Amino acid sequence: MAKTDPARDHVRFQEIILPHLDAAYNLARWLMRNDVDAQDVVQESCLRAFRFFEGYQGGDAKAWFLAIVRNTCRNWQSRQTRAAEVQLFDEAAHHVAGDQQERLVREEQLGVLRYCIEKLPPEFREVLVMRELEEMSYREIAEVTGLALGTVMSRLSRARKRLEDCAAGGAKEAAE
Repeated sequence: MAKTDPARDHVRFQEIILPHLDAAYNLARWLMRNDVDAQDVVQESCLRAFRFFEGYQGGDAKAWFLAIVRNTCRNWQSRQTRAAEVQLFDEAAHHVAGDQQERLVREEQLGVLRYCIEKLPPEFREVLVMRELEEMSYREIAEVTGLALGTVMSRLSRARKRLEDCAAGGAKEAAE
């Protein structure tokens, strides 16, 4: 069996996998619901991807790497003991005062959207993030999640409906 060149593998890894770090963090952030945990998960995912990079057979590198991130998130969550209550990002606590009405409205809408995405069950949230935020194709999502294409489409449809219902409810609450 031929030995691989570690320096060459390192360069290939950097060229093929590292361009997808932002997508990996974005997915991890939405699945972990915590910036620090997401950073840790991405770091662990990179180490795993590098460790098993020799087995990478080509194909869609983003899907391959995001599958590792997804599995690492699930493993990480199963190891963690979490409080039953979900801690949501408090938009008001982190809001920088400003006099632009449009900016306030936009930030409020983003807060409602974030809240609604956070409320989605994990199986809906992950496909929504991959499709809408990472702009992955249905086929790529199916590859990452190991789901049938029809299941991906169904979950995405349900996620969008729940998101729409939640956002409509959030807009009504904000108006009252």
